[in-house]
Amino acid sequence: MRLRVEFTTEPFDLDEAPAHAVVAREVVEAAELDAVDVGPFGNTAEGAADPVLTAVDALLRRTLEAGATRITLQVNVVGEGEA
Repeated sequence: MRLRVEFTTEPFDLDEAPAHAVVAREVVEAAELDAVDVGPFGNTAEGAADPVLTAVDALLRRTLEAGATRITLQVNVVGEGEA
């Protein structure tokens, strides 16, 4: 099974990336995922179920520890032909 996760962390700061946003980027970029897209208003990552779920666990724990006050998260099952 393949999963796509979309997430944001708050509070936002448009002048400088807050610590929790930097941590979120580090988590998804270090994970064994097939695709990662990090942006100022939303982030996506995609891969096999186990690595995605492991990354989500680390993402939640580490961004909260780094000061996130809200994490919005969506996980979708994606088919072979979807991108």
